[in-house]
Amino acid sequence: MKTPLCDFVRAYARENTLRLHMPGHKGVSGAEHLSAAPFDLTEIDGADVLYAASGVIAQSEANASALFGSGKTLYSAEGSSLCIRAMVYLTLLYAKRQRKPPLIFAARNAHKAFALAAATMNVAVKWLLPSSAQGLVKCEISPTRLDETLTGAAQKPTAVYITSPDYLGNVADVKGLSAVCKKHGVLLLVDNAHGAYLRFLPQDMHPLTLGADVTCDSAHKTLPVYTGGAYLHLNKAAPAIFYEEAQTAMATFASTSPSYLILQSLDGANAYLGGAYKEKLAAFLPKVRALKAALSPFSPQGEEELKLTLAPKAYGYTGTELAKALENEGIVCEFSDPDYCVMMLSPELTDENLHRLQAALCSLPKREAITDLPPALNEPRKLLSMHEALFSPSEEVPVAEAIGRILSAPTVSCPPAVPVAVCGEEITEDAIACFAYYGIKTCRVVKK
Repeated sequence: MKTPLCDFVRAYARENTLRLHMPGHKGVSGAEHLSAAPFDLTEIDGADVLYAASGVIAQSEANASALFGSGKTLYSAEGSSLCIRAMVYLTLLYAKRQRKPPLIFAARNAHKAFALAAATMNVAVKWLLPSSAQGLVKCEISPTRLDETLTGAAQKPTAVYITSPDYLGNVADVKGLSAVCKKHGVLLLVDNAHGAYLRFLPQDMHPLTLGADVTCDSAHKTLPVYTGGAYLHLNKAAPAIFYEEAQTAMATFASTSPSYLILQSLDGANAYLGGAYKEKLAAFLPKVRALKAALSPFSPQGEEELKLTLAPKAYGYTGTELAKALENEGIVCEFSDPDYCVMMLSPELTDENLHRLQAALCSLPKREAITDLPPALNEPRKLLSMHEALFSPSEEVPVAEAIGRILSAPTVSCPPAVPVAVCGEEITEDAIACFAYYGIKTCRVVKK
């Protein structure tokens, strides 16, 4: 597979052109931190324009589309967060074309980018809550439950929004959920930020293949792509307005100065994904399964192949303690909280890397089991619309003083970026308990 964007930039770098355009380093890599400067461009003639692509970027996106089996793929140099905003925007336009108010049914473990996008665009959201105390990040929605919810809904949503895989590696039944959505005539949007590689498994498990109408993939999370590289994929059967407006949707929320280093990494990844990657991934999977089996005392969680999520309380450690123990051995995890320690694996890791991780974990002595559970978060009480709350004057207060107040903006770091409460909701004693459990000490509330 060709790499038209990389080819253009490399040729441009060889020409020793006097660069009287951005960036300010002018392609000179004199300083150590600018080693990539010759390849860092802007949207000059020949380099194409990201969200009005008709040249080398369009050719590269077409290559990615062929690899992922999409009807259309657009690049993001600003991660899946940009793609999530675009998905909400496209859903809003689709609802308007149908002359219906936009409404999205969303699993509660959605990334805060979704909540903020819906609040900004004044798109109504009905949250689908977990059926039991599953922690902040997990929210299992089965096809049966979704069918019951949609059947009993006074107003059918425009779309259903899920996160799969989630931050813990739990994978939804996308095929089953897609069938339910089609039965009820609603769209299925999937935040697949953690699952770009699913397309290249021996059995293709990508949400697009399984029937999602539109997905976002953070290429940088699981593929060899620079941080910020992501895809917006449209299903071949997605509504026509999605194709008509996709570039506008991305451009509306994107920077007009995309990183050409990120874009080249997406372009270069096409050649890798279309070449040796699939075989390399297939050879790596048995090693991951063997590692997870060896770490069974730490209770590996989730179905996702390249996510190693340990629930170590039964072994006597919180997830945070386990992450700290690994850090002392020079091993840094993706995320940890009181319940889980999350690591993201890749075929780029060596056998030695996996053995080092296994040795570090298996050297930890077993301790008395920890039995406390994450607090349950009951149905939140909505006092203002998300839009009104987000655009109201606000103040930051200690969580202990926030009970009864209205949350203005989600308060959570990334990872995992899953809010305890969202804009417009009353901060209850349940929410206070969750804030405390996850170490969140302050929150933004609407001023009285």
